[in-house]
Amino acid sequence: MNRARRIWSCVLTPVAVKLLQCRRDVSFRAAFSLIELLVVITIIALLAALLLPVIGKVKQKAWGIHCMNNHRQLCLAWRMYSDDNEERLVYASEDPWNPDTYNAAWITGTLDFNPNNRANWDPSLTIMKSPLWPYCGGNLEIWKCPADQSSVIVDGVRKPRVRSMSMNIYLGGWGGTYGRWDRVLGPVWSDFKIYLKLSDLQDPGPAKIFVFLDMREDSIDMGNFATCMAGWPDQPERYGFFDLPGFYHHRACGFSFADGHAEIKRWRDARTMPPLVRDDFVMDWFPSPHNPDVAWLQDRSTRKK
Repeated sequence: MNRARRIWSCVLTPVAVKLLQCRRDVSFRAAFSLIELLVVITIIALLAALLLPVIGKVKQKAWGIHCMNNHRQLCLAWRMYSDDNEERLVYASEDPWNPDTYNAAWITGTLDFNPNNRANWDPSLTIMKSPLWPYCGGNLEIWKCPADQSSVIVDGVRKPRVRSMSMNIYLGGWGGTYGRWDRVLGPVWSDFKIYLKLSDLQDPGPAKIFVFLDMREDSIDMGNFATCMAGWPDQPERYGFFDLPGFYHHRACGFSFADGHAEIKRWRDARTMPPLVRDDFVMDWFPSPHNPDVAWLQDRSTRKK
């Protein structure tokens, strides 16, 4: 028995030693050196740096497509309301001095960044009381550009604001009026049409008048967007802004038009896109002479009487 053990020991011991040595060699070969790890990490970082902008552009493009779909659906609701109401147009805003106009405004309530202002975050207070709501299929998403991430914190909970879309002020005005701004601004307001019926849009045609656009989170307040018509059509030195449009889509903004089509407009002038002010309002009443973006907005807002 002892002799057999010695024989097997003589046979197996070199084999075991060889196996252990091979294992150590394999383990050594399977490991990476510090330099190899640094090279791999550098390559991954370079690939990420190359891919992230592409991924960002793809995301922005997807948001742009989603935004245009929202515009089409909301504009369809606007058109259906008019068809059901003898071509009357909903007002871009209520007349603050005339409570009878509140029910005929496309939206009421003023957005800001006060968590105690329920109009910021509670759609039942504003959107669901809109005359357009019955035509929206119960869809709250179409009232907001998906790229608008603005919110307010209510009792420690972050709640998204209810909308980013505003209506062209020249569609219905403030309760069918100039909102008394004509007394302050004179011909800048009073010389231009406020459209009250769908048939009024024949000048210049429904494809040339925008209905909704996305506003910046630091400019949106009431339901309207007011294009400053000063200088239209041939005095560009008088151009300026009363409100600022959005630029969520890579320096571009979503629009819908009275004929039902939607588009993304890319802005050309940096003055149209001052830095975003988080949780506050940007100055949005200022001159912007010779700004081609102002000319584009003017040409698609209204016409002289």
